[in-house]
Amino acid sequence: MADKEPVVERPVAEEEGEEDEDSLLDMKAKLYRFDKDGNQWKERGTGTVKLLKHKENGKVRLVMRQAKTLKICANHLVISTTKMQEHAGSDKSCVWHAADFADGELKDEMFAIRFGTVENCKKFKDLVDEIAESLAKNEGGESEEGSSAAGLLEKLSVSESKPEESAAKEESTDASKETETKVATAPSE
Repeated sequence: MADKEPVVERPVAEEEGEEDEDSLLDMKAKLYRFDKDGNQWKERGTGTVKLLKHKENGKVRLVMRQAKTLKICANHLVISTTKMQEHAGSDKSCVWHAADFADGELKDEMFAIRFGTVENCKKFKDLVDEIAESLAKNEGGESEEGSSAAGLLEKLSVSESKPEESAAKEESTDASKETETKVATAPSE
């Protein structure tokens, strides 16, 4: 019988934008998102949650990917205002708020995460709390910086515009510059 190689190869972390980051934590868990409209928790995915520290700027982000598809179900920075709370219903779960970018746009989300053991949950919660506390001590005014950064990120959301719209915007900008030039160079009477 001949050996066959797999038809589908699983992407490596280096190809997923994590090559400039060191892993501080890597555990299996199940993630939930609170749906405000339906007033209920909805499963976001089961997979690996990671805390990744950037090698150059030292920022830590929480990334979670679904096990089989590797689709991102959580992607946000751990900032000084990140507060992990124990979930009232289970000692294997934590709850927190974050400005998440998993869907390609910045959204304020409420997450819950459930681990297989109480120890894993405690380890996750303690590490996130430790990172947030050290940021608060080191940067003092981080909460203001964090909210202004969040505001700037909201303005930077990626959107596809049609070529005609881009051309029209450029033409209107050129026309307004031309008008300004005429006004500025008009002879004074």
